[in-house]
Amino acid sequence: MKTKLSCAEALLVPPPDRPQQKMVYVVAAALIDRKKRVLVAQRPEGKSMAGLWEFPGGKIEAGEIPEYALMRELREELGIETRPCGMWPIGFASHLYPDFHLMMPLFAIRVWGGEPTPREGQALKWVTVQELYGLEMPEADKPLIVQLEALV
Repeated sequence: MKTKLSCAEALLVPPPDRPQQKMVYVVAAALIDRKKRVLVAQRPEGKSMAGLWEFPGGKIEAGEIPEYALMRELREELGIETRPCGMWPIGFASHLYPDFHLMMPLFAIRVWGGEPTPREGQALKWVTVQELYGLEMPEADKPLIVQLEALV
């Protein structure tokens, strides 16, 4: 007769249905203006999840730390300058998509240089945190709204 494993013993045995997926690391920004609105970008046609609204950001390249990846992504996507001293980590998402598992920290940014301008065919709009709940967003972004709401 098999006995139950203790919690400590169970930690040593991987669960049989443990997902084995490629890990994708991305970083996102909650750009917050003086009116406490947040900038969101609509994924353009031709990209996966086209038409969905998301927090600006993108993939972390090999060897990059998240803050510098976010600086690069915001410069490329929006033409703005940011610095790590003006970024505050406020939450993260861990989401399993069918083909990969996404890990995404979200940084609040209240100070940046330049005017956000779409540089990759995306639409941009400023919305209140409450309006985020009504937008169609990628599944990984949705839990970040609650984390952002606690800040704004």
